[in-house]
Amino acid sequence: MRVALRTRVRADRVEEYEAAHREVPGELTAAIRAAGATSWTIWRSGTDLFHVIECEDYARLLAELEHLPVNVDWQARMAELLDVGHDYTAEGTGAGLPVVWEL
Repeated sequence: MRVALRTRVRADRVEEYEAAHREVPGELTAAIRAAGATSWTIWRSGTDLFHVIECEDYARLLAELEHLPVNVDWQARMAELLDVGHDYTAEGTGAGLPVVWEL
């Protein structure tokens, strides 16, 4: 399945956000793959971030990562960089953007 998400990086933390993603811990990427993700791409336009995740089961992916120490640490780091008060989806980052059209 494919899931698209939209989040926002804080305007004063864009460089830190991009730097963090140049050094995603190998333990975290291995855990994401083990939880069923085959691809995760993030694009940035200004402060808007667009994610496309390909995985077997997105709910399972989130559930398997939720309590892993490496993911908990990463999420805490991202919380400092993201505008978490601005909710772009109906249920936060756990909900995907609705598909409008597909070729």
